[in-house]
Amino acid sequence: MIENSMSIFASLSIAAAGIALLCTTVPARSDTSPPASRSPAKSAERPWDVPDLDKLPDDDWESTVLRGRDLVAKTASLIGPENPDPARRFAGNNLNCQNCHLEAGTKKFGLPFIGVYADFPNYRARSGAVGTIEDRIQGCMTRSMNGKPLPAGGPEMTAIVAYMKFLSTGRPVGSAMTGRGAGRMPELRRAANPVHGKAIYAQTCAACHGDHGQGRRAGPPGDGQGYAIPPLWGTDSFNDGAGMTRLINAANFIHNNMPNGTNWEQPALSVDDSWDVAAFIDSQPRPQKSGLDHDFPKRIEKPVDAPYGPYADKFDPAQHKLGPFQPIRDAIKELTSAQAGTQSSK
Repeated sequence: MIENSMSIFASLSIAAAGIALLCTTVPARSDTSPPASRSPAKSAERPWDVPDLDKLPDDDWESTVLRGRDLVAKTASLIGPENPDPARRFAGNNLNCQNCHLEAGTKKFGLPFIGVYADFPNYRARSGAVGTIEDRIQGCMTRSMNGKPLPAGGPEMTAIVAYMKFLSTGRPVGSAMTGRGAGRMPELRRAANPVHGKAIYAQTCAACHGDHGQGRRAGPPGDGQGYAIPPLWGTDSFNDGAGMTRLINAANFIHNNMPNGTNWEQPALSVDDSWDVAAFIDSQPRPQKSGLDHDFPKRIEKPVDAPYGPYADKFDPAQHKLGPFQPIRDAIKELTSAQAGTQSSK
């Protein structure tokens, strides 16, 4: 289901697509709803286009951008835990960035990088501070890749940022563009059902990702080649602080991209089935990240589907994990209004 794509997160073969990096937070300034669920695009909106790598000049800039693309497409080989050079082992699992950022960050509604560079620096609720694009990448390294930060100013970070900048060529800050993020389908008015999701997984996903979410290696363990099809849980998957552990992120990603080859115009799974199978996947065991209680220091800004506390509201943690989410939003709105009223009376 959530497979790997080898044209840089490009062959849409059995060794394609997946679920893993830029921690999957949708940039706040982009409208990520598929056109079917939103008003028609305004004339000022930029059309979807992917800059042509073949048009780059034959110079150091080209080689740096291409290196960044390779780091996204072949993360496990280049900086994964099985790299023969211990000094190059930064990722803690054998996933590739394009397991989440499909087709090396170029697929519409496949968590693309196009336009992302122009969004930074920006305020990040998770840290409660303004952060750079480098900070964002480091978050992915320590969460989706379950590893350690890249060396600041090192060749890996420089190359990834260069590739992301290239993919945002001509995109001004704040420009509207349909196709960012993972999409936004209708939410359930009930809690997502992981038991039903387990049946959907067995019918639709297990043939590729395995009965136990273990994925399929590209070669034997230890060869440094990672996965042809990534694991969705277990010790070699993303950890519990990654963006894909948030149900809204995972469900929309699955609906618009899975099984491999699906796109947002012709989803293979229904809305309800997408929510439920995402709930099943996100309910499975995976590596744990320490210090998650320090995320979202302004608790009132915490996403309604954050699967770990503490929370500003009084809702049960299970509802934050599985929904329904609108009652939580309503409560947060009331808390925000009350907080604003208290501050204005001072």
